[in-house]
Order: sequence, then C-alpha cells, then structure tokens
Amino acid sequence: MTGGEPDHLRFNILGTLEGWAGGTRLRFGGAIQERVLATLLFEPGRIVPVTRLIEAAWDEEPPPSAEHQVRKAVSELRRRIPRGAGVVVTDAPGYRIELGDGQLDLNEFAELLRVAHAAVGAGRTATAEAALRQALALWRGPVMAGRGGRVIEAAATAWEERRLTAAEQHFGLRLALGEAAELIGDLRDLISRHPLRETLRGHLMLALYRSGRGAEALEEYAAVRRLLVEELGVDPGAQLTRLYEGILREDLEPAPSPAEPRPAPATPVSEPGPADRGVCTLPYDLTDFAGRDDKLRLLLEKAGEPGGGGTRIIALDGMGGSGKTTLAVRAAHRLADHYPDGQLFIDLRGFTPGERPLQPAVALESLLRSLGVPDEQLPEGTEERTALWRVTVARKRVLILLDNAADPSQVIPLLPASSGCLVLITSRGRLVDLDGAEWIGLGMLAPEESATLLAETLGAERTAAEPEAVAELAELCGRLPLALRIAAARLRNRPRWTVAHLVERLSHETRRLDELSTGRRSVTATLELSYQALSASGRAGFRLLGQHPGTEIDVWSAAALTGTSVQEAEDLLEGLLDAHMMQQHALGLYSFHDLVRSFARSLPGDDAGGGALGGRLLPYYLDATEAACGVLFPDRLRMEFDVEVPSAAELPPLRTAAQAMDWLDREYHTIQLAMDREGDLADPACVVRLSRNLAFYLYTRSKPDEQVAQGLTAVRAARRLGDQRLLCLSLNNLGVAQWRVGRFREGIESVSEARRIARALGDEVGEAMSVGRLGLLHLDTGELAEAVRCLEQAVVLRRESGYATGEADSWANLSSAYRRLGRHHEAVAAAEEALRISRRVGAPGRVKLVLNDLAAGLLGMDQPERALAVLDEGLAPVDETRQTENHALTLALSAEARQLLGDTERALRDADRAREIVSRSGVRLRASEVENIAGRVHRRAGDPAQALRLHRLAFDHATALGYRAEVLDALTGLACAAEELGEKEAAAGYRTQARDLQAELGIGTSEGQ
Repeated sequence: MTGGEPDHLRFNILGTLEGWAGGTRLRFGGAIQERVLATLLFEPGRIVPVTRLIEAAWDEEPPPSAEHQVRKAVSELRRRIPRGAGVVVTDAPGYRIELGDGQLDLNEFAELLRVAHAAVGAGRTATAEAALRQALALWRGPVMAGRGGRVIEAAATAWEERRLTAAEQHFGLRLALGEAAELIGDLRDLISRHPLRETLRGHLMLALYRSGRGAEALEEYAAVRRLLVEELGVDPGAQLTRLYEGILREDLEPAPSPAEPRPAPATPVSEPGPADRGVCTLPYDLTDFAGRDDKLRLLLEKAGEPGGGGTRIIALDGMGGSGKTTLAVRAAHRLADHYPDGQLFIDLRGFTPGERPLQPAVALESLLRSLGVPDEQLPEGTEERTALWRVTVARKRVLILLDNAADPSQVIPLLPASSGCLVLITSRGRLVDLDGAEWIGLGMLAPEESATLLAETLGAERTAAEPEAVAELAELCGRLPLALRIAAARLRNRPRWTVAHLVERLSHETRRLDELSTGRRSVTATLELSYQALSASGRAGFRLLGQHPGTEIDVWSAAALTGTSVQEAEDLLEGLLDAHMMQQHALGLYSFHDLVRSFARSLPGDDAGGGALGGRLLPYYLDATEAACGVLFPDRLRMEFDVEVPSAAELPPLRTAAQAMDWLDREYHTIQLAMDREGDLADPACVVRLSRNLAFYLYTRSKPDEQVAQGLTAVRAARRLGDQRLLCLSLNNLGVAQWRVGRFREGIESVSEARRIARALGDEVGEAMSVGRLGLLHLDTGELAEAVRCLEQAVVLRRESGYATGEADSWANLSSAYRRLGRHHEAVAAAEEALRISRRVGAPGRVKLVLNDLAAGLLGMDQPERALAVLDEGLAPVDETRQTENHALTLALSAEARQLLGDTERALRDADRAREIVSRSGVRLRASEVENIAGRVHRRAGDPAQALRLHRLAFDHATALGYRAEVLDALTGLACAAEELGEKEAAAGYRTQARDLQAELGIGTSEGQ
C-alpha cells in the first residue's frame, strides 16, 4: 500500500509485515517489536497475555528481562504508530490491538471467505468466485515472509492452510463456471508445492478431462496414487477414486457453459445440508442452555477452521461445575451435520464419584462397538484396538466427544489419525502434554449470563419479580453454572420460597455449600473430586491457602503461609491453577473462586489455618511492612523492641518507594483481615508492631477511620501483652488517629494515659511524643494557652531526646498555635525552624506539611507574594494520592494567596479543586479549614451567597468535631458574608458568637477577614 487518506492506518501481514499511515510506510523497530505486533495482529480485538508475547518473541529461551522488554517493545510500537496508544491497548493480563474496517488484510481475507461461504449457500457461484479471487489477491507471499518464532509459525501455518483451502475452493468454483484449460497451469504450479492435496489433483484431473486431455487426467491419478502409497501407505480417497472411474467410463457430466453456471462441487466452503448422520451417541442438548455464547461461538469458529493434516482437537477446561460438558454437547449437536459418519460420546470418568478413570482399552471397545465392529473382531490389547480404531475411522468424517478426561494417557489412544475427524475434549485441568489441542478455558459466567441462566431455569416471571435478589443469588453462587442450576432447582421445588429467602440462607458461608445441594447434584461433591485428584502435598497446601484472608494471593505470602520456599509455593499455586482450583486475573496474583474458598475452609486437617496464620503469615507481614516503611518513611523514629517476632519467610522486592507503596496498597487490607481473623490468638507483640507500620501507611493514604480502628487493635493487643512501653507507643499512635477524625477529647485521654506511662517508665522519648501530641489536640479544641505550653515543652524534650524529625513536628504545630493567637511573626519563625530541620534530616513529606504552616503565617502578616512562592514549592511535584487532605489545604491556601495578588479566576478554580480533594480524603478535620478558606475566596470574588454556604458547611463540620478554632473562623466568615448580603441582623448575631468564642479562646478580637 502506497497511498490513501493521509491519516488512514493499515497493517498487512499476509506476506511481509507492513504498516502504512496514508502513503507513509511505518518502521516498527527491531525483530522483537515486529514479533510482538504480528502476534497481536493474528488476534485482533482479543487480549494476548504478556506470557504469550514473550513466547512469541523468544520461543523457549526468553531472557530474565523478557517481560520488561515486551513492555518496552509495546511502548516503542505506540510511539511509531500514529495514535498508537489507542491502537495497542493495555488490557490485563496483556495487550490487544484495536483496528477498524479496512485496517488489516487478515480481517479482509476472513471477511471475504465469509462472503464466499454465504454466496455458495445461496447458489450465487459467480459472487462466491469473485470474493475468493479478491481474498487470494491479498496474499503477497508467506505470512511474515516466513520469518518468526514458533508461536508465529504456528499461527501462520493455520492461515496458510486457510489460504490453500480457499485456493482449492476457488478452482472448484471456476470449474463450476465453465473454465477448464486456463486453470491447468496454475493448478500444476500449486500441486508442485502441495503434492499430497487430493482436492487439487481432482480439480486438475477434471480440468484436463474437460480440455480433451483425458489420458493426462488418468496419468495424474496414477501419479498421485503412487505418491500416496509411497509417502503414507494409503490409496486415494473415495472422491478422487470416483472421479478417476468416471473419466475411465467417460460418463462425467459435461462442463457447464459460462452462461449457465451451476453450483460448485461440494467443497468445504459450502454448508452441509441435513444428511444421514450415521450413529449418534451424544447426550441430549439442554433446551434451557444459556450463557457461554462467546465460548460457543469461539468453539464453532475453531471447528470450522482448516485443521492441517491431522485430526482437529478442541478442548475445554475449567473447574468442576463450570458447564464444560453442557457447552461441548451443545457444540457437538450444532456441528453434527458436518460429520455424517457419526457423532460419538464417551465419559472417561476422570472425575466421577466412586469410579476410577476409564482405561483406554475399555473406551476403545465402546467406541468400536458404536461403529458396528462385532465382538469377535475386537483385539485384546490397547495398541491393537487403537490401530483398529484408526483404520475404522480413516477417511470418515466422525465427531468424537471425550468427556471428563483425567490425563493425556487416557486421550491419546482414542485420537483418530485422519483429517476428517473432530475431537472435542472436556477436562478439569489443562492437559499440557496433549500436543495439537486448541484449548478454551471456562471461568465464571458474566453477571448478565448468570441472570439469563436463572431466567431460563427458574422462569422469567419469577426472576423479573426480584431482580436485585437474582443478581445477589448469582454472586453467592459464584456465577458457577452448576451452583446456579442447583439453586434454581431448589426454588422450583419450593414454590413458596422467594429468591430473597434463598439468598438469606446462602449468605452464611458456613452453610452455603450445604444449601447448594439437591438430589444427586452437589457443589461440594464436585469440588471434592478435584481435591482428591491433587497430590498429598497439593491437598495440604490447598487447605492452608484456603485460610489466607486475602482475595488475591502472591507467591511470597503463599510461601509464608505454607512454610515453603517461594519456588515451591509458586509450583503449588500453578498446580492448583492448572487444576482450576484457583484463578489468576493478574500476573503473579492468584485467587479462589468464592465457593472453592468456602470448600477449602470447610476441610479438616492437621492445621486448620490458625497456627499458620498467626505463626507464619503475620510475622511475614511484619517483616515485609518493616521493609516497606524503611523505604517510604526513612525519617520515622527508630525503636528497639524487647520482644522479637521470628520469621524466616522470603520477602518480595521492596527496594524502591514505588514498589513499597504498590505492595502496601495491595496488601494492607489483607493484613488487617489476618489480624481480625486471628483476634486474641495472634501474637500481641506482632499485632502492635504491625499496627504501627500500618498507621504510617494509612496516614499517608488519608484513611483516617481505618487508622483509628487499627490504633484500637494495637492498644488492645498491648494491654493483653502487658508491655507498658508498647502500650505507651500504641496510645500515642491512637491519639494521632483520633485527632485526624476530630475525636479530640478521646485523643486527649489516650495521649494523657500514654504520658503517665512514659513518666512511670522514665521513657523520655515516649513522654516527648505524648507532650507534643497533647499540644496538637489542645490546639484544635481551642485551648490555645495549654497548647502553646505543651508544644514549647515538646520542642525542648524532642531536642534533648535527639529526635530531630519530632522536634520539627513540634515547631510546625507551635507555628499553628502562634498563628491562632495572632502572633504571626512568631508563627513564621517557628515554621522556618521546622522547615530548616526537615530539610536537614531529608524528610520531603514533612517539608510539604511545614510549607503550609509557613504560608499561613505569611498570609497572616499580609505577605501573599512570599506565601505563594512557598506554596508553589509545596505543589510541585505532587502525588494527590498521598496525604490528600494536606494537598487540599496547600491548594486552598494557594487560592487565597493568588486572589490577594489579583488572580481571582485561578483562585476560584483552585479553591473548588481543593474542596473536591478534601471531600475525597475523608479527613473531616481538614474539610472545615478548606471550606472556610474557599468561603473567603468566593466572598472576595463577589459571591457572598456561595461564601455563606461554604462557611455554614465549615461551621457544621467544625462544631460536630469540637474544632473550636475553626468554628471561630466560620463564624467570622458567616458574619462578613451575611453583611454583604444585607442580612444585618444575622451578621450581628454571628459577630456576637464570634466575640464570645474569642474571649473563651483568649484571642484578641478581629472584625474582618
């Protein structure tokens, strides 16, 4: 392609790999980029996992950095392809390529084949011939010009087969349209490259015969017969033999005239009509089949694709109860007309209660008898029966459904050798040693598919009456077809039950599996078979992993819980994944289906999980959080603990801040669940230290309510342990959490107790921490004199203890206290000292906090230009997911400074953005501050009505918290806004309340803002 619209994007893969943007040819970089792109192009619109791309790029010897290199290759492709980010799309667990009509020759080829198929079915031979001619013209040579690894070659081989089949069909259609002599040269050329294709030989023989060259046609038959005998030991097929005999007798129909075309001879393009299907032993097809439409469509598409030289094998794998057999039977019935010589079903009993898997010899006996082989002709041995089976189905079109396979050794002797057969297999685990099989995995149904299945099995009227309960029922059944059918059966058998009633019964995890049982069907029995098929070590590991509290499990936590190495844990997880006892939605993370987890937790064992959870998993999480906090919070107070918590578990890579934060983001909730699950059984020393580590994370991620809950857990554990030093630490941390949610009086009680303990222990570090936090709490309750006293003392104690970061915190809080008292010069000086120390110790997170205090002091001194310079430093660069409430305050202060400097438009924008951020943070303490500042900005911008609303919000929030200093600001703002709105009486009332509160707080009066 060398022209076209300037921005039109097109890729060609039927030949050398090409990409065009208008008239410009794209360069993709090196071989890795080309292989990655080609692999994506072979499956347009579908997700290709990173693991598959790695295999495509390097075959079986990828470098250690293969995953990174694939991602780099994708990034490079996006850079080189116009609007590449919208073409190569990230979609876990890999990538997919999004292309429209006319953008890929492969899609055009497939579409033209579909057009030809439809035209033949409608008797429009000329239309079909034209479509195939266009399709074949798209090919410029071998796919990827024959360059590529094993994965690309396998895909290319399939498409080359489709090309060859299309060429055979095209010659057949041209013969049907009356052509003959003009086909001979092209047919001989193609046969020279594919000498064993009997269809091509037949077309050549017919073209020669119709051209008056009957003797040459007979020589062609003799030549191909010799070749087949020498190469394969077989004679030509029945169709070619009949053609040969017709030429000998000269009784073939004459060639049709071009003016009167007739339908083409039977070729794979045409749909078989209803025919004698031979023997059929398929189970009945469910009339209420629902869901799996995409999988059924995929299976039928695969069955319709050319299968190369051997039997096509399509296999379904999935956990017990996922509907593999139902789907395979539905597909087999849909395909039956294509296999007129028979459709055979056999249950291999790989996972049948109370029975051993069927031996191949027994299965072969059943299959041979189905095809009419008498008992006296059945040999004894498996090999002999396999040979007879393959001879019996040779050159026949037979569909064989092998259900419930346990392993490849069961299946391989049952596979035909001829290309006319199709084998469908179902198995709970993917039979990785079964070469040549195309696998389709079945997971949970989609929510809408689950609803459809329930409507089909229970009745549309009943499900329509309770749509919310139906949706909840589907989730409680794990969207597993077996569980959904059992639930529907129970409801059908109990017409007085509502769907909501069954939902309530299923809501209790301990009895859920008992409820999902009816007649001979049971989810528990189905899962038990998969469980018993595991090795002894696999069963033990499965039971332990069932106790893991997280929804996702990585190899490191799995290794800790099972007491194994990371490599052994990964082998266990992968084995369970292969057996469909686990799922994987993201690379490196494993999860249980809800019902499988319930089953695992119901199993008895030598370790019900408690010892492993508290003795191995929690110590692992302690070590990991210590490592993560060491990276993220290097300036935090280093503490020595009297009680060690032993752990020998391997840790994940936590060397960078990004790694540490990503790991905590993913695991923190699981850690909390693990401590909750263990309760009083957990090692209290481990719980206290884990809680301290989580407190730093929860503070950073602005999760104040969770921080309080974690603080209470730590205090309970410390009291249980009886360690006064750990209790002092936990109470101080709880006090900070209570301060953040505005529970000031509770915080004062917690920190006061911590201070008493510290004094009794002679713990100077603990006392300094307590005094500083008391000052912070008194500050926000409006007890400003006490706040100043505590914070000035905390500065001295922190300095004497040598904890510089703590001293900086105390200076920063003292700055806020001075500012509240109107002592702005002292506030600025205190903030500058806090800033100096924070910079010296290398604490960038604290620097950002202190900049807010310094800017607030400068605004109080009427120095908005200096304040804005300080705030700009705090805003760039910024991660809005860390300490979001403090970022919101920075933005609000910046808005106020900008407005004072005349940039009202930007000020309003920043003020509204600050309110949006602080509302997301959930930190109510900061919300009233930001609302008051935003109120002032809107009032100065000439919108006193909006200012009134904002100050009223701030007043309500601050009053609920007892945050009296901010209540004062709200009252002052309300007075100013009401006055500008002409509400003189209301304004006077607000001013009176403000003066009274100022007197209580010991602050000099101020009539304006």
